[in-house]
Formats: sequence, structure tokens, C-alpha cells
Amino acid sequence: MTIRSRITGGVDTHLDVHVAAALDERGGLLGVESFATTSAGYQQLLLWLQTFGDVELVGVEGTGSYGAGLTRFLHAQHVAVVEVDRPNRQRRRRRGKSDPQDAISAARAAQSGDACGLAKTRDGNVEAMRVLRVARNSARRSRTQALNQMRALIATAPDEIRSELRDLNAHRLLQRASSYRPGQRRDVNAVCRFTLRTLARRAIALADEITEIDTILTDLATETAPELVAITGVGTDVATTLLVAAGDNPERLHNEGDCRAPLRCCPDRRLERQTTTTPPQPRRRPTSQLSALAHRHHPHGLRRTNPHLHQPTTRRRPHQARSHQMPQALHRPRDLPPTTPHPTHHLTSLGASIGDTQPA
Repeated sequence: MTIRSRITGGVDTHLDVHVAAALDERGGLLGVESFATTSAGYQQLLLWLQTFGDVELVGVEGTGSYGAGLTRFLHAQHVAVVEVDRPNRQRRRRRGKSDPQDAISAARAAQSGDACGLAKTRDGNVEAMRVLRVARNSARRSRTQALNQMRALIATAPDEIRSELRDLNAHRLLQRASSYRPGQRRDVNAVCRFTLRTLARRAIALADEITEIDTILTDLATETAPELVAITGVGTDVATTLLVAAGDNPERLHNEGDCRAPLRCCPDRRLERQTTTTPPQPRRRPTSQLSALAHRHHPHGLRRTNPHLHQPTTRRRPHQARSHQMPQALHRPRDLPPTTPHPTHHLTSLGASIGDTQPA
């Protein structure tokens, strides 16, 4: 009975071609080959790996981008897949940058355990949420951009339009501007009304699109994680962000550290950094939607549970007596006569002298 080798594969993914490498159980290189990024190419890649022995593990670069199709195919064939980060810069500088070397590095990272994060399956409701959130985020950014452009146009518009729209909130502004009838004129007033109407109708259409997507996202989130949605203050946006970070196979997250790793900037570490003497680092944009969620304010649902979270900022503080001299007394012009001591100073000195003259 022949014992087949245990094969570890590594794949350097690209848009049109994937480069695969095969290693035996001792880390010996068995071969490097390129395959097309099609269903037939995925099948040929797996058959090529199986010619060397039993495929035990495959390390794939970019399982969420160029390698998503290959990862989905390997999971369907019951092959374990781990996500591999970019190759080590020092190793790349020594050996040079090439697709075969990147594939070999991916295989060695998977075999040695440096790459141990299981890839997401991307075949369930969570993947559907991720796809919907792409359209929702772009629609929200475009709506905000349209509103900002309207505000900028109103600031420089003719006085008739500016006096009519400058004090309106976003909802009333969209209603009023979307009902303009500029006609066929081409003067400044008519063109401003036409532009504002175009931007307002665009923002309203994007708002309807966001509402439609939110309805689908709410149903998917409720079906996937009803306990998460039932928590006070967790809405559709927060729930879907957390679910997308966990993936369709949350069993790959074993402990709290695995759950906090995608944040890449923990709020607790920010608090710890405040107690050190190191200079503050410039604030950078969060690297993912999950880390951006950690930087947001408390959700609206938490405001009702704790009334002390939002106190009026104009509340008067209790009067606090000064323990130091007034700034006016510290810098006195030379040509002014000296001030007379306060009457209480005479009483204090008189009491001190009386105490000194009393017999023991």
C-alpha cells in the first residue's frame, strides 16, 4: 500500500491568471503552474495539486478580492483554505518580486502556520449583505455630496433664491428645490433653479434607493442573527457591519482576540495611549468598516437608557472661589498709586498683635 503525500498549495491571485505552487509534507517544492480564473481553470488547478498527493491545505492571497471565486470553489470541494497576507518584504527584497515566488511564499506561510486565518465561505446571507452594503454606502456618499453641493450653490445664488432656501433643513430643502419649474430661460436665476432641482431629485432618488436596500438588509439581518438585532441600540447598519466582519462561517473566530483583530484600532488601546507620555499620533482614517464603526458615537437607542450621556453644554457650573490673585493685580502700571489695603487686612493684623501681647 502506497502512502500518498500530504500536499500544501499556495496561490498568488490575479484578475486573469492564478499562479499555484505545491509543497510536500517536508516543505519540498513540487511544481509551479498558472491557471485561468474560470471555473475550468479552478478545476484544473485542483486536479494539478491532486496529482502530487492528497491536498491538505491551500493558502490563497486575497480571498476577498481576486481569490474569492477560487476560495468558493475549493470550499465546495471540501478543501481547507487559509487567507495569506502579502509576502514578507524582506524575503521579497532578497528573492525578488515574481508571481511564482509569491505563490511559493503563500504555500510556505500556510504550511508553517504563519497564515492561520480560515477564509470566509461567502455563500450565505452575510455575503448578500456585503454586496448590498456596497451599493448602500455609495448611495449614501452620493446623497451627502449632492446636499453639500446644494448648500454651496445656495450660498452663491441670487438673493431671491438664497433668501428662500438658506434657512431650510435638508428635508424641506429637497422638497422645495425638487418642485422648481425653471422653464426654457438660460439666465443665472433659471439655471440655478434647474441645477438645484436636478441635485434635489438626485438626492431624493438616492434616499429611496437607500430605504429599499435597508428593507432587504433588515430582513436578512433578522433572519441571520435575531439575537443581535434584538439588542437595544443595534440597528441595521451596526448589525450588518458586524455580521459582514464575522462572515458566513463565524466558527472561524475562536476567542475575543479573533473578534477584535479586524478592528485594527481598539478603543481600549486608545485609552491606554492617553496615559503615556508619547506624543499623540495623527488621526488616520479607519482601515475597514468595522474599525470605522468603533469610532462612531453611541447609537440613538442608548440615549434613552442613560440620561447622563447627553447633558446640555450650556449648563452653568457652580461658582468656584479663586485661590490666586486676579490677573489685573499681577501686572500693574508703574504710574498708578499703590492701592490701600483691604479693611480685612487691618483686622487680621490687629488680631495677630493682640494675640502676641496676651499673657501666657
